[in-house]
Amino acid sequence: MIRKTISLSLALALMGAGVAAQDSAQTAPAQPSQSTISDGSTPATADTPVPANGATTPQTTQSVADAIAPPQYASSPRPRNGTPLVPDQPVWDSFHGQLSAQKYSPLTQITPQNVGKLQKVWQIHTGDVSDGSGDKPATVWSATPIFANDTLYIGTPFYRVLALDPASGKQKWAFDTKSTLKALTQPALKNRGVAYWQAKNPIAGKVCQKIVYIGTMDAQLFALDADTGKPCPDFGKDGVLDVNQWNKVNDRFPLSVLQPPTVAGNHLILGWAGQDWEWAEAPPGAVFSLDPQTGKLQWSFETLPESIRRKTGTANVWTAMSVDLGLNMVYLPVASPSPNYWGGNRTEAIPYATSTTALDLDTGKVVWSRQWVHHDIWDYDINSAPTLMDITVDGKQIPALMQGTKMGFLFVVNRETGQDVWPIEERPVPQGDGTVKGEVYAKTQPFPTKPAPLLDQSKKPQVWKLADIVSGGQCSKLFKNLTYHGMYTPPTTKGEGTLAYPDSAGGVQWGGVAFDPQTQIAVVNTSHIVQYIKLWDRKDYEKNAGGSGNENGFYPQTGAPYGMSLGNALNWLGMPCWKPPFGELVAIDMHTGDVKWRKPLGSSQKYGFFMPESMGSPTIGGPAVTKSGLIFIGASMDAKARAYDIQTGNELWSSQLQAPVVANPAIYDYKGREYVAFVSGGNSILKPAVGDMVAVYALPQN
Repeated sequence: MIRKTISLSLALALMGAGVAAQDSAQTAPAQPSQSTISDGSTPATADTPVPANGATTPQTTQSVADAIAPPQYASSPRPRNGTPLVPDQPVWDSFHGQLSAQKYSPLTQITPQNVGKLQKVWQIHTGDVSDGSGDKPATVWSATPIFANDTLYIGTPFYRVLALDPASGKQKWAFDTKSTLKALTQPALKNRGVAYWQAKNPIAGKVCQKIVYIGTMDAQLFALDADTGKPCPDFGKDGVLDVNQWNKVNDRFPLSVLQPPTVAGNHLILGWAGQDWEWAEAPPGAVFSLDPQTGKLQWSFETLPESIRRKTGTANVWTAMSVDLGLNMVYLPVASPSPNYWGGNRTEAIPYATSTTALDLDTGKVVWSRQWVHHDIWDYDINSAPTLMDITVDGKQIPALMQGTKMGFLFVVNRETGQDVWPIEERPVPQGDGTVKGEVYAKTQPFPTKPAPLLDQSKKPQVWKLADIVSGGQCSKLFKNLTYHGMYTPPTTKGEGTLAYPDSAGGVQWGGVAFDPQTQIAVVNTSHIVQYIKLWDRKDYEKNAGGSGNENGFYPQTGAPYGMSLGNALNWLGMPCWKPPFGELVAIDMHTGDVKWRKPLGSSQKYGFFMPESMGSPTIGGPAVTKSGLIFIGASMDAKARAYDIQTGNELWSSQLQAPVVANPAIYDYKGREYVAFVSGGNSILKPAVGDMVAVYALPQN
């Protein structure tokens, strides 16, 4: 695409900024909940769960106005079984490359010195794409390619699986689930790819010793033989498991399986996605551990206590999870409860909502849990798998975990115990203005002292003077009429509503944090988006409610006394009212917790026109890093794939693709050649362009 020069005012008028999509149908636990083993026994009671190693359990009978449930820490570090956090051999056989979610490749063939020579060695178009203008909803394609079994496996938003030759893209086999192509829980057809499992010692000639899994929006999980693409006869019923069989409370929508399950040893760990902002009472959050070969339930973990489940919902896990096989622990990023922007139906402290919760992989018992937002009324789901890392701080080696968040906070704790690496402080936060009935506000929220917040939440975002001038002061007027008292200002019914910064889309999105274990540098992309939220009492909502779009507009929160509306802070020309940059790439030295560098990422772009890269772009998707010192990422509005130097943040290479690359890249080695794969699928939140392209790059063979 040719970069065009136009007048700045026209370019800005054509520019749009959006928010990143969510899959959460959310829930809130009033008391710590319980795991259930497949035989029906409960390893912990609903009133007093006993974590696997005796973690401290908080009291949760008081309202959030009186008490905040303290963190649950493990009483002692767990012994390791010798399994390394990062495999010795290069793999990219899971959503984040490895179960640690480091998104790290030990490959060194492509380097900062030669990455500029990368060439597109093959590309395909799947044909599974829709812009929403026909009889199918628009597509949102966020699938990370999986390299396993000498094959590249990809799931599509029409819920098909393609098995491709990794060097040429030639199709080995394809499977069509023939799923219902309707927007049952999401505003678009959505898929984040497939998962892969293989037996420890595969038996030659026996089917389904290697399995590929794909889920659908209508709550079906398919298991396919990885060599042939044929359904596994022993899994579920003829290769299909009905996940909705566990949808028994507040059955408002199917338990959509849009994120591929997490494969950990002999466990298939499954979360689900639902319908945002529609219901006060929704299916309560649950995570299921399944037998990889049969689909039989091994254990389940309920994020909500039984006493509150029917009057709220969600607090589900809709994004990827991470696993430390050496510690035998799975780490859950738990979403917020329903309804999202009013919590008068759930004023009890609910420790597992909007948390990182660590479970014993074999039993589903809680080892430790940290809640990152108390009484979440901002839809601040924990939306990405925590990144597991071994770091050295003040000369001491620490088994750490970094949790990226929508708030732009990066919480770092010991992944064995849940205890702080750098202090995390409870600080007072704004209280409500008295206009919202039945609401009770948390008096404090957790704030990390290191790393520093990715967004400056200490003051109101600045109005972009240019956007304000060309709109005749519309931006400054809007900001003046929005309630804002700093981070965690509660939603209101007054005026234009509450300014939301960061917004519910998130300072950090579901792509998560990448980590280079050699240099101990963490890399994360962040969006800077300003939105505004307003609560409407039921009578006013019915009179004023308009339509809804992809993560914006009016939503009823049926069953609550308030509907809500969510808007982007744009002027009438479509220009962002807040000062750029709109997105950045940030590197953090994990020895100290200090920012090493931060630079604008991508160009805001629409209708063929690019804005200056100094302004950056809102981003969806995440980075991957290599041992040779490279960062690969798409994520930006301008539909480019890029490579950066991890030491300096300098851009070294880029390639124009069909649509925004909202999927994490995959890096793999096949027959001695290093490849980087990008899925160019798009997301209408960034811009209208959608795509069906897989593009794979390598160095020239000579």
